[in-house]
Amino acid sequence: MKPVTVYLLSLGCSKNLVDSQVISGALRRDDFVITDDPAAAQVIIVNTCGFIEAAQEESIAAILELARYKREGCCRLLLAVGCMAEKFAGEMRESMPELDGCLGVGQYERVPEWVGRLLGQEAAPAGLPGDSYLLRDFTAHQGSAYLKIAEGCDNHCSYCLIPQLRGPYRSRPPERILAEAERLAAAGVRELVLIAQDTTCYGLDLYGSARLPDLLDQVAKLPFAMIRLLYAYPDRISDRLLQVMTAHGNICRYLDIPIQHASGRILQAMNRPGDSRALLEKIARIRRLAPDIALRTTVMVGFPGETEEDFSHLLHFLEEARFAWLGAFPYYREADTPAASLPDQVEEETKQERLDAVLRQAARHTGQALARYVGRTLTVLAEGPASELGPGWQAGRSEYQAPEVDGCVYFRGGEVQPGSLCRVRITGSDHYDLSGELL
Repeated sequence: MKPVTVYLLSLGCSKNLVDSQVISGALRRDDFVITDDPAAAQVIIVNTCGFIEAAQEESIAAILELARYKREGCCRLLLAVGCMAEKFAGEMRESMPELDGCLGVGQYERVPEWVGRLLGQEAAPAGLPGDSYLLRDFTAHQGSAYLKIAEGCDNHCSYCLIPQLRGPYRSRPPERILAEAERLAAAGVRELVLIAQDTTCYGLDLYGSARLPDLLDQVAKLPFAMIRLLYAYPDRISDRLLQVMTAHGNICRYLDIPIQHASGRILQAMNRPGDSRALLEKIARIRRLAPDIALRTTVMVGFPGETEEDFSHLLHFLEEARFAWLGAFPYYREADTPAASLPDQVEEETKQERLDAVLRQAARHTGQALARYVGRTLTVLAEGPASELGPGWQAGRSEYQAPEVDGCVYFRGGEVQPGSLCRVRITGSDHYDLSGELL
């Protein structure tokens, strides 16, 4: 029987990307052929994102766009998996008859069996591994890889669907994480990025106490040049965690701390801990115990009830905190979340004005942070040519820049293979990127 070809589109966050790699690996294990051309695929699978309305709209648009291959007779099955399919399967099938099936999260290793059944194949599924992440179809892309240390979330922020989409927080056993990390190192990964909905919550469900420092200490002993930690909630960033980070030269001096807001009143309405004073004290302690660290955060504007005073409070806090990197987004009114029923919903025009103001301030702060690297020599993970800048330019990232969300280091003076480490003398900066000469 001729192998079945599958096109897999991954949307949304880095956690979804890891899930897509599990799906791809499971399909390859059962002799499906993965193609990067939807016109050549007999089966098209969209790994959807359902986090916010904009992500849901992107998923719907992608499904409807790919449905043309089914109408044209190229494709036999059009399928949706992932977060949006977890919560909205019924509505999706009703509104998009082009779909042949929906499968939620946590069942990705069974995708080949599911697809085979829909195609009318009776072949028995292959035996399942003890850990589905070991199925990951991974090739070292630009030398960097994500590693998911936990699934789900217990924080129950009032605006967020994640606990409904991904379930409660579930830490992976450390031996499984280390086994996957060793496999990634053997595949040539130079930068390992640890992710979860809340990495600092790691171990609470397994041991009754947070064990991220212990896990990070073990991972740091593996042969990675850079180990990066994302999504660290400020109230759980302990001195022990910072001590582990500074004790290992291959752990990036970088932390992503998603605060969402600084007004105590708004944070309480979001069902998040803290206030601006506690956050500033934590940031000061982080910088004291881990000098030269680059801090990133994420904030939300236009949450229900956010007044001009609340927003001004946020701007003043950010002016004092001086994050090197900042992501911002407007509040989206998600059905089935407590925040959706709150009074005093903010007008869309006001949300956009506040978003623009935050982003202007963030660009100034990032530009000032980057200017401090001019004259220094940084270790850079090369990512490939930057032909938009002209002949000979290449792009990469230092330990102070996370993949996909932060700026780059652009350099020239020789050719470096993507995924390789090099030394770059920084000669210039702007509001988002660094530039320099290869040494």
